[in-house]
Amino acid sequence: MHFWKMSGAGNDFIMINNIKEAIPEEKFPGMAIKLCQRHVSIGADGIMVVEKSAKADIRARIFNANGSEAEMCGNGVRCIARFAWEEKLAGNPVRIETKAGYTEAERISSREYRGKLQSYTCLREGGKAVVNGREYSYTYMDIGNPGVPHIVVPVKDLLKADQEMLFKDGKSLRYHSDFPKGANVNFCDLIDDKTVDVLTWERGVEDFTFACGTGSSSVVIALRVQNKVGPGTVSVKIPGGILKVDLVEKAKNDFDIYLAGDTNIIVKGEVFDEDLLI
Repeated sequence: MHFWKMSGAGNDFIMINNIKEAIPEEKFPGMAIKLCQRHVSIGADGIMVVEKSAKADIRARIFNANGSEAEMCGNGVRCIARFAWEEKLAGNPVRIETKAGYTEAERISSREYRGKLQSYTCLREGGKAVVNGREYSYTYMDIGNPGVPHIVVPVKDLLKADQEMLFKDGKSLRYHSDFPKGANVNFCDLIDDKTVDVLTWERGVEDFTFACGTGSSSVVIALRVQNKVGPGTVSVKIPGGILKVDLVEKAKNDFDIYLAGDTNIIVKGEVFDEDLLI
Protein backbone atom coordinates (compact mmCIF):
# COMPACT_ATOMS: atom_id res chain seq x y z
CA MET A 1 0.00 0.00 0.00
CA HIS A 2 1.40 3.38 -1.03
CA PHE A 3 1.06 6.37 1.28
CA TRP A 4 2.18 9.91 1.98
CA LYS A 5 2.81 11.27 5.43
CA MET A 6 1.95 14.96 5.78
CA SER A 7 1.82 17.56 8.50
CA GLY A 8 -0.46 20.55 8.77
CA ALA A 9 1.11 22.85 11.38
CA GLY A 10 2.13 19.79 13.38
CA ASN A 11 -1.08 17.78 12.94
CA ASP A 12 0.30 14.69 11.15
CA PHE A 13 -1.62 12.37 8.86
CA ILE A 14 -1.14 9.29 6.71
CA MET A 15 -2.63 9.99 3.29
CA ILE A 16 -4.05 7.13 1.21
CA ASN A 17 -5.31 7.44 -2.37
CA ASN A 18 -8.04 4.83 -2.25
CA ILE A 19 -9.03 5.56 -5.82
CA LYS A 20 -5.86 3.61 -6.66
CA GLU A 21 -5.58 1.31 -3.63
CA ALA A 22 -9.27 0.17 -3.54
CA ILE A 23 -9.10 -0.91 0.12
CA PRO A 24 -12.49 -2.08 1.52
CA GLU A 25 -13.94 0.54 3.87
CA GLU A 26 -14.38 -1.91 6.75
CA LYS A 27 -10.57 -2.09 6.95
CA PHE A 28 -10.09 1.63 7.68
CA PRO A 29 -10.63 1.65 11.49
CA GLY A 30 -8.16 -1.20 12.07
CA MET A 31 -5.66 0.35 9.66
CA ALA A 32 -5.83 3.63 11.53
CA ILE A 33 -5.22 1.99 14.90
CA LYS A 34 -2.24 0.07 13.57
CA LEU A 35 -0.59 2.63 11.30
CA CYS A 36 -0.97 5.56 13.70
CA GLN A 37 0.95 3.85 16.51
CA ARG A 38 4.21 5.67 17.02
CA HIS A 39 7.40 3.63 17.50
CA VAL A 40 5.87 0.39 16.11
CA SER A 41 4.43 1.75 12.84
CA ILE A 42 4.39 4.99 10.84
CA GLY A 43 2.77 7.06 13.59
CA ALA A 44 0.22 9.85 13.07
CA ASP A 45 -2.80 11.63 14.53
CA GLY A 46 -5.00 9.94 11.92
CA ILE A 47 -5.36 8.59 8.40
CA MET A 48 -6.96 10.45 5.49
CA VAL A 49 -8.56 8.27 2.85
CA VAL A 50 -9.27 9.94 -0.49
CA GLU A 51 -12.06 8.47 -2.62
CA LYS A 52 -14.20 9.42 -5.61
CA SER A 53 -17.18 11.71 -4.99
CA ALA A 54 -20.34 12.32 -6.94
CA LYS A 55 -20.77 15.72 -5.25
CA ALA A 56 -17.26 17.19 -5.29
CA ASP A 57 -13.77 16.64 -6.70
CA ILE A 58 -12.96 14.08 -4.00
CA ARG A 59 -14.42 12.49 -0.87
CA ALA A 60 -12.34 12.50 2.31
CA ARG A 61 -12.74 9.83 4.99
CA ILE A 62 -10.95 10.79 8.21
CA PHE A 63 -10.06 8.20 10.84
CA ASN A 64 -8.53 9.08 14.19
CA ALA A 65 -5.66 7.20 15.77
CA ASN A 66 -8.13 5.22 17.91
CA GLY A 67 -10.02 4.01 14.82
CA SER A 68 -13.04 6.28 15.20
CA GLU A 69 -14.22 8.19 12.15
CA ALA A 70 -14.07 11.96 12.46
CA GLU A 71 -16.71 14.21 11.00
CA MET A 72 -14.20 16.82 9.85
CA CYS A 73 -10.61 17.96 10.38
CA GLY A 74 -9.52 21.48 9.49
CA ASN A 75 -5.80 20.78 9.12
CA GLY A 76 -6.64 17.48 7.47
CA VAL A 77 -8.67 19.28 4.82
CA ARG A 78 -5.73 21.56 4.07
CA CYS A 79 -3.41 18.54 3.72
CA ILE A 80 -5.97 16.68 1.60
CA ALA A 81 -6.21 19.69 -0.70
CA ARG A 82 -2.45 19.69 -1.28
CA PHE A 83 -2.47 15.91 -1.74
CA ALA A 84 -5.27 16.19 -4.34
CA TRP A 85 -3.51 19.06 -6.13
CA GLU A 86 -0.16 17.28 -6.31
CA GLU A 87 -1.74 13.95 -7.30
CA LYS A 88 -3.70 15.79 -10.03
CA LEU A 89 -7.06 14.73 -8.58
CA ALA A 90 -8.43 18.28 -8.55
CA GLY A 91 -7.74 21.86 -9.56
CA ASN A 92 -7.71 24.99 -7.44
CA PRO A 93 -9.76 25.31 -5.31
CA VAL A 94 -10.23 21.67 -4.34
CA ARG A 95 -13.85 20.78 -3.60
CA ILE A 96 -14.08 18.17 -0.84
CA GLU A 97 -16.94 16.05 0.47
CA THR A 98 -16.62 15.16 4.17
CA LYS A 99 -18.87 13.46 6.70
CA ALA A 100 -19.71 16.90 8.11
CA GLY A 101 -20.65 18.27 4.70
CA TYR A 102 -19.08 19.96 1.69
CA THR A 103 -16.00 22.15 1.99
CA GLU A 104 -13.21 23.44 -0.19
CA ALA A 105 -9.61 24.57 0.09
CA GLU A 106 -7.35 26.70 -2.07
CA ARG A 107 -3.66 26.68 -2.84
CA ILE A 108 -2.08 29.95 -1.69
CA SER A 109 1.51 28.88 -2.37
CA SER A 110 3.46 25.65 -2.73
CA ARG A 111 3.04 24.95 1.00
CA GLU A 112 0.31 27.24 2.30
CA TYR A 113 -3.28 26.08 1.86
CA ARG A 114 -6.45 27.82 3.03
CA GLY A 115 -9.57 25.83 3.80
CA LYS A 116 -13.15 26.99 4.15
CA LEU A 117 -14.73 25.11 7.05
CA GLN A 118 -18.38 24.32 7.59
CA SER A 119 -20.34 26.77 9.72
CA TYR A 120 -21.01 26.08 13.37
CA THR A 121 -24.45 24.58 14.00
CA CYS A 122 -24.68 25.08 17.74
CA LEU A 123 -23.15 27.50 20.23
CA ARG A 124 -23.78 27.58 23.99
CA GLU A 125 -22.04 30.12 26.20
CA GLY A 126 -21.70 30.21 29.96
CA GLY A 127 -21.05 26.52 30.61
CA LYS A 128 -19.43 25.34 33.85
CA ALA A 129 -17.81 21.97 34.51
CA VAL A 130 -16.00 20.66 37.59
CA VAL A 131 -13.28 18.05 37.05
CA ASN A 132 -10.69 16.82 39.54
CA GLY A 133 -11.84 19.44 42.02
CA ARG A 134 -11.36 22.36 39.62
CA GLU A 135 -14.10 24.41 37.94
CA TYR A 136 -13.77 25.52 34.33
CA SER A 137 -15.94 27.90 32.33
CA TYR A 138 -16.52 26.91 28.72
CA THR A 139 -18.28 27.75 25.47
CA TYR A 140 -19.59 24.73 23.54
CA MET A 141 -20.05 24.52 19.78
CA ASP A 142 -20.41 22.05 16.92
CA ILE A 143 -18.69 22.77 13.62
CA GLY A 144 -20.36 21.18 10.58
CA ASN A 145 -23.40 18.94 10.34
CA PRO A 146 -23.11 16.40 11.87
CA GLY A 147 -20.94 18.60 14.00
CA VAL A 148 -17.45 18.23 15.40
CA PRO A 149 -17.95 18.98 19.12
CA HIS A 150 -15.66 21.54 20.74
CA ILE A 151 -15.39 23.36 24.03
CA VAL A 152 -13.42 26.57 24.38
CA VAL A 153 -11.90 26.86 27.86
CA PRO A 154 -10.06 30.06 28.90
CA VAL A 155 -6.93 29.54 31.02
CA LYS A 156 -4.94 32.56 32.15
CA ASP A 157 -1.21 32.31 31.39
CA LEU A 158 -1.81 29.06 29.52
CA LEU A 159 1.80 28.49 28.56
CA LYS A 160 2.90 28.80 32.19
CA ALA A 161 0.16 26.51 33.54
CA ASP A 162 0.90 23.09 35.01
CA GLN A 163 0.93 20.84 31.94
CA GLU A 164 0.30 17.65 33.91
CA MET A 165 -2.78 19.25 35.47
CA LEU A 166 -4.05 20.38 32.06
CA PHE A 167 -3.45 16.92 30.64
CA LYS A 168 -5.47 15.32 33.43
CA ASP A 169 -8.25 17.91 33.27
CA GLY A 170 -8.35 17.91 29.47
CA LYS A 171 -8.95 14.17 29.47
CA SER A 172 -11.68 14.51 32.11
CA LEU A 173 -13.40 17.35 30.25
CA ARG A 174 -13.25 15.38 26.98
CA TYR A 175 -15.40 12.65 28.61
CA HIS A 176 -17.56 14.94 30.77
CA SER A 177 -21.25 14.05 30.98
CA ASP A 178 -22.19 17.51 29.62
CA PHE A 179 -20.98 16.31 26.20
CA PRO A 180 -22.81 13.17 24.97
CA LYS A 181 -20.52 12.86 21.91
CA GLY A 182 -17.43 13.76 23.90
CA ALA A 183 -15.63 16.96 23.00
CA ASN A 184 -12.38 18.38 21.76
CA VAL A 185 -11.05 20.52 24.61
CA ASN A 186 -9.44 23.80 23.53
CA PHE A 187 -7.62 25.57 26.35
CA CYS A 188 -6.93 29.15 25.29
CA ASP A 189 -5.38 32.40 26.46
CA LEU A 190 -6.11 35.67 24.64
CA ILE A 191 -2.89 37.63 24.15
CA ASP A 192 -4.40 40.59 22.27
CA ASP A 193 -7.27 41.16 19.85
CA LYS A 194 -5.30 39.49 17.03
CA THR A 195 -3.41 36.73 18.84
CA VAL A 196 -4.38 33.76 21.02
CA ASP A 197 -2.52 30.78 22.50
CA VAL A 198 -4.33 27.43 22.14
CA LEU A 199 -3.66 23.92 23.42
CA THR A 200 -6.09 21.20 22.28
CA TRP A 201 -6.91 17.81 23.79
CA GLU A 202 -8.26 15.96 20.73
CA ARG A 203 -11.10 13.49 20.86
CA GLY A 204 -10.06 10.36 18.94
CA VAL A 205 -6.35 11.02 19.33
CA GLU A 206 -6.87 11.03 23.11
CA ASP A 207 -3.97 13.34 23.78
CA PHE A 208 -2.78 16.88 23.27
CA THR A 209 -1.92 17.46 19.62
CA PHE A 210 0.43 19.95 17.99
CA ALA A 211 -2.51 21.56 16.19
CA CYS A 212 -6.27 21.31 15.70
CA GLY A 213 -7.78 23.32 12.86
CA THR A 214 -11.43 23.13 13.85
CA GLY A 215 -10.39 23.67 17.47
CA SER A 216 -8.41 26.80 16.62
CA SER A 217 -11.38 28.06 14.60
CA SER A 218 -13.81 27.36 17.44
CA VAL A 219 -11.66 29.46 19.79
CA VAL A 220 -11.72 32.43 17.41
CA ILE A 221 -15.49 32.06 16.89
CA ALA A 222 -16.10 32.07 20.65
CA LEU A 223 -13.89 35.14 21.14
CA ARG A 224 -15.52 36.97 18.22
CA VAL A 225 -19.04 36.31 19.56
CA GLN A 226 -17.84 37.66 22.92
CA ASN A 227 -16.39 40.77 21.17
CA LYS A 228 -12.86 39.95 22.35
CA VAL A 229 -11.42 39.83 18.84
CA GLY A 230 -12.47 41.88 15.85
CA PRO A 231 -12.65 41.38 12.08
CA GLY A 232 -9.55 40.34 10.20
CA THR A 233 -7.01 37.59 10.63
CA VAL A 234 -6.43 36.15 14.10
CA SER A 235 -3.14 34.32 14.64
CA VAL A 236 -3.59 31.16 16.68
CA LYS A 237 -0.34 30.06 18.30
CA ILE A 238 -0.32 26.30 18.77
CA PRO A 239 2.56 23.90 19.62
CA GLY A 240 3.03 23.13 15.90
CA GLY A 241 3.35 26.75 14.80
CA ILE A 242 0.76 29.35 13.79
CA LEU A 243 -2.64 28.97 12.14
CA LYS A 244 -4.49 31.94 10.68
CA VAL A 245 -8.26 32.14 11.15
CA ASP A 246 -10.49 34.58 9.28
CA LEU A 247 -14.20 34.95 10.03
CA VAL A 248 -16.19 36.70 7.32
CA GLU A 249 -19.47 37.84 8.83
CA LYS A 250 -22.60 37.08 6.75
CA ALA A 251 -25.09 38.09 9.47
CA LYS A 252 -24.78 38.74 13.19
CA ASN A 253 -22.72 35.87 14.66
CA ASP A 254 -22.93 33.95 11.37
CA PHE A 255 -19.58 33.54 9.63
CA ASP A 256 -17.75 31.96 6.74
CA ILE A 257 -14.77 30.32 8.46
CA TYR A 258 -11.36 30.24 6.76
CA LEU A 259 -8.30 28.43 8.12
CA ALA A 260 -4.83 28.91 6.62
CA GLY A 261 -1.40 27.59 7.45
CA ASP A 262 1.58 25.53 6.44
CA THR A 263 1.51 22.01 5.00
CA ASN A 264 4.53 19.74 4.78
CA ILE A 265 5.09 16.52 2.84
CA ILE A 266 7.25 14.45 5.17
CA VAL A 267 7.61 11.18 3.29
CA LYS A 268 6.17 9.23 0.39
CA GLY A 269 6.49 5.47 0.52
CA GLU A 270 5.04 2.01 0.66
CA VAL A 271 3.82 0.19 3.75
CA PHE A 272 5.47 -3.18 4.38
CA ASP A 273 4.26 -3.54 8.00
CA GLU A 274 4.07 -7.30 8.56
CA ASP A 275 1.54 -6.86 11.39
CA LEU A 276 -0.92 -4.98 9.16
CA LEU A 277 -3.61 -7.15 7.62
CA ILE A 278 -5.59 -5.59 4.77
